[in-house]
Amino acid sequence: MLELWSSERAFERIEEYLRERGFFAPGGEVLEAMLYLGHGLSDRLRRASSPPPPEPCRLPLGAVVVRDASQGQSLVGSEQAEQVRIGPWARTWTADEYAAAVEAVRAAIQRGDVYQVNLVQHLSAPLLGDPRALVPLLAHFRPLVPLLVGDGWTIVSASPELFLRRRGRRVRTMPIKGTRPLGEHVEGEKDEAEHVMIVDLERNDLSRVCEPGSVRWPQLMVERELAGVTHLVSTVEGMLREDVGLAELLAATFPGGSVTGAPKIAALDEIARLEPVGRGASMGALGTVRGNGDLELALTIRTFAVAGGRIHFWVGGGIVWDSDPAAEIEESWLKARPLLEALRAPLEAQV
Repeated sequence: MLELWSSERAFERIEEYLRERGFFAPGGEVLEAMLYLGHGLSDRLRRASSPPPPEPCRLPLGAVVVRDASQGQSLVGSEQAEQVRIGPWARTWTADEYAAAVEAVRAAIQRGDVYQVNLVQHLSAPLLGDPRALVPLLAHFRPLVPLLVGDGWTIVSASPELFLRRRGRRVRTMPIKGTRPLGEHVEGEKDEAEHVMIVDLERNDLSRVCEPGSVRWPQLMVERELAGVTHLVSTVEGMLREDVGLAELLAATFPGGSVTGAPKIAALDEIARLEPVGRGASMGALGTVRGNGDLELALTIRTFAVAGGRIHFWVGGGIVWDSDPAAEIEESWLKARPLLEALRAPLEAQV
């Protein structure tokens, strides 16, 4: 396994590591790798010189695990796991502190610094047992990639959001914005405006690495029931230029716009200024890279990290000018409740 603890040349190092093991060359189609990208890799984009917020748990900034797909080996450690017990959840910041951060984003929008900023809350709890036992508890959410086990850390994901899919030269992303309880329609000017901003950002990101004129959005704001709630989902896709490799593709698109805001760089500065702790395993990417260059990466929303005897969870949403702090707090808990209840740790009883 390759673990990255520095963001310097991270994407280039990942591509070089895979090339050294036969990827992106004739005969490489039997190879497959699990790829994890932590949100901390986005620090390279920030303009502000202030340090990023401290991370709440020890995780690498990125990791790669390679296997020979023809041998049928597991990439994610799917062996039978013992049961797990989760203690009381604790918040990193209070509801009042989160509401103040929402107002700070609105002030930044008023100044013209940003149009939208994604703010994330962090929860943690003590955990006893094997974290792999969390996977079957979350299986009904149909996560794109459920699990990655490292040296002293584990990532367990119930993410429904596609960050990147590559098939040949065709590349696609499917951003999610807009949330309602399961069975309710997502409607309203705020949700639509928030969603369209991110679709436009994703279109611009793909345009940096795709053939001119090839980027399109065949589906815009389609309602889907995902991870226990109703979301608006769009599809943005394009045809990659022939010379674009893995590192260039990741550099152009990471992190996903739906977990940053717009413009992306200005939003990242606001996130680092306002959030009290780092995002750890959340708001990054997790998925597989095939030996021929095809890939499928999920955005690590609805994602847990286990390290040092504690389980960590991040949840949030996009803040725009007409955001109401109380409504934003409730939307974040709306996303969190189905997952915490699936882990037999109800939010209302323990947070």
